Amino acid sequence: MEPRRVLVVANQTACGDELLEAVRARIVAGPCEFTLLVPATHPHDHATWTEGEARAIARRRMDAAIVRFSQLGADVDGVVGDASPIRAIDDVLIENPHDEIILSTLPPGVSRWLRLDLPQRVGQRFALPVTTIISERQPVA
Repeated sequence: MEPRRVLVVANQTACGDELLEAVRARIVAGPCEFTLLVPATHPHDHATWTEGEARAIARRRMDAAIVRFSQLGADVDGVVGDASPIRAIDDVLIENPHDEIILSTLPPGVSRWLRLDLPQRVGQRFALPVTTIISERQPVA
């Protein structure tokens, strides 16, 4: 049986318990390969920032989340992507097809991704099942 390819898109919630539970559930359901995509969005808690700083923060989040995913037994690789989640997803899917997308985002009212209706836009654009996980912000090491 071919493993399911799951694209996980997360930034500030990449190490969230809710996301880790969704990953664990997919592992239990059968063989999976995960790609963790962390878009290099600009930090909202900085008045000024550079693209390099945004990518460095995304890399730290990705590295920490890969450790957590691996502790669950996940076969996972990571990618720091474009600041635009849609473009970042597009870039990953061009290289490697996936069977499902998990979007992990902050709660309503705080989440820019939910304000932009990202879950629906991703589902329509890529014609893949999309699961949205709501989680709290996780600090960056």
